[in-house]
Amino acid sequence: MPYFYSTIFLSLLLLQQSTAVDKITATNFLKDPDTIVSSNGAFKLGFFSPPNTAKRYVGIWYSDPPGNNVVWVANRNNPLNNSSGGAIRISEDGNLRILSAENDTVWSTNISVSSQIHKKISQLQLLDSGNLVLRGFDGMTLWQSFEHPTDTALPNMKLTVTKNSEMKKMLQAWKGPTDPSYGRFSVGIDSFAFPELVIYDGDQPYCRSGPWNGHIFNGIQNNETDDFNDAGFLLQNDRQGTITLTYYYINESLLSCYGLSYQGTLTQRWWDNRVRDWKVAWQVPQTECDVYGKCGAFGSCNSLKTPICQCFKGFRPKNKFEWSKGNWTSGCRIRTPLQCGNRSRKEDRFFRVKAVKVPDNAEWQIGLDKDECRNQCLRNCSCLAYAFDIGAGCMSWDRDLIDTEKLSAGGVDLYLRLAYSELGNNNKMVVIIAAIGILGAAIAVALIVILWRQQALNKLASKGKNRAELNEDQDPVEEVPLFDFKELVEATNNFHDTNKLGRGGFGPVYRGNLKNGQEIAIKRLSVASGQGQKEFMNEVLLISKLQHQNLVRLLGCCVEGEEKMLIYEYMPNKSLDSLLFGLLNEARPPILEATLRNHSGDMQRPTIPSQRF
Repeated sequence: MPYFYSTIFLSLLLLQQSTAVDKITATNFLKDPDTIVSSNGAFKLGFFSPPNTAKRYVGIWYSDPPGNNVVWVANRNNPLNNSSGGAIRISEDGNLRILSAENDTVWSTNISVSSQIHKKISQLQLLDSGNLVLRGFDGMTLWQSFEHPTDTALPNMKLTVTKNSEMKKMLQAWKGPTDPSYGRFSVGIDSFAFPELVIYDGDQPYCRSGPWNGHIFNGIQNNETDDFNDAGFLLQNDRQGTITLTYYYINESLLSCYGLSYQGTLTQRWWDNRVRDWKVAWQVPQTECDVYGKCGAFGSCNSLKTPICQCFKGFRPKNKFEWSKGNWTSGCRIRTPLQCGNRSRKEDRFFRVKAVKVPDNAEWQIGLDKDECRNQCLRNCSCLAYAFDIGAGCMSWDRDLIDTEKLSAGGVDLYLRLAYSELGNNNKMVVIIAAIGILGAAIAVALIVILWRQQALNKLASKGKNRAELNEDQDPVEEVPLFDFKELVEATNNFHDTNKLGRGGFGPVYRGNLKNGQEIAIKRLSVASGQGQKEFMNEVLLISKLQHQNLVRLLGCCVEGEEKMLIYEYMPNKSLDSLLFGLLNEARPPILEATLRNHSGDMQRPTIPSQRF
């Protein structure tokens, strides 16, 4: 009988131990080198030593991936000097403590536990999320590691800063690859009006994200892979001085984190179990342009150009010698003084700098739309630039424009204030001059096609003088009607697939009905086409001047933001290539046959001939 009770007692003890591998209680402490493991097996808590050192730290790390995968360190500034006698236990006052072999406290949660019940029944648990939680008798959380991060942010960890706190820093990097103590670099929130992530080197900004627009930090270029999606940040700003930033990742089965290296790089990575290695989804800084103030005041950085730094339009280097040596930090100065307040001169104008990480030190203008934002800046002589983002709102600058970066994707358009003489009519002249060469070549090609067609049909020979007539005294752009984007959205039922007629190098073609009943065909520029504003305007200039009975008529165009569209009359008959192949099947020469075949991929529109930008 005693043996029976002993067996039961031993079984219950083993069961208790097997179900408590993720916990530490007041009566069950953890001694070096023992560990506890989260119930899903993803994380471990225990003592560890970084490479090439015998110092002992208490931390949390990933169980499976090899290498240095520590995500949290308790006693990072006060290590144990050897591996004998170290222990983690819940003390009589309810705090979690790290004790040396001499029973000295080297680290503590340092909380005030008022209830005697909490003191006696406290327990520590390592959750599946990697969060280490100290709870009282009633399950109340008394302390958790997620509220005291070190250099790593795990999914669902909330990073909070307040205006009243001395430190606005969320993560603090290690001092070196083998030293977890506080290093040079940290991550925090710089502005509470326009919240943005800033990597600090000591007290100085080293790299920044650009302002939060409600969905993303709009100065960061995301290079995440298809294997790593449904991840991002959630920022909450109570406008009272508290900001909470949460990193989320929907696929909880995949290990992922943000980490700040001792070299100042913030990296988002995930564990690819197929290849047994970590993959980088995103990181900053990626290029030299991400380093704060690389090009100085009124300079813009573009990593795809050589040199990477350029002065804004209307500005020139302050120190040409330094710039010639690749040192751009002195920045640029304005070439023509602004005329604001000078009634004898024409008023200043704004020059658009496309798709940039906006400068630092923006002022927030509450409740203004884009037009109001522009007008307010124009009326204020101290306003040097403005920008408008739907999520962030109206931003303006009355100080030096510092840390502006040209982005290959995303970003915000910056409107830079310049004297009237710096702009004038230069933009229109550039477009017209550039269009002359292209227009001449296009007319020649069009005439060749028409003449071959006339020769084949032998019915259009008398109409050989029907050519595109160019009036050099008029601006052709002014002759092309502009359509409202909203009107085209309604005409195509928000560009529904049922209205799609075809697709080519330019982009998709849609059929639409205007309110007056007129049927139209809309060519919508695709982002993948790689074409821009200049090529689009050249297309408009060309087609607006080419009028022929056998060419479809251009009704107008639409240019709003990133949207660029051409609106043609709707032709229910077949496409141009069908007409040419059908009517010229016997008469076309071999050269025309090859030419048409080479371009037939661009002529598969059911309604209109295609022009590839």
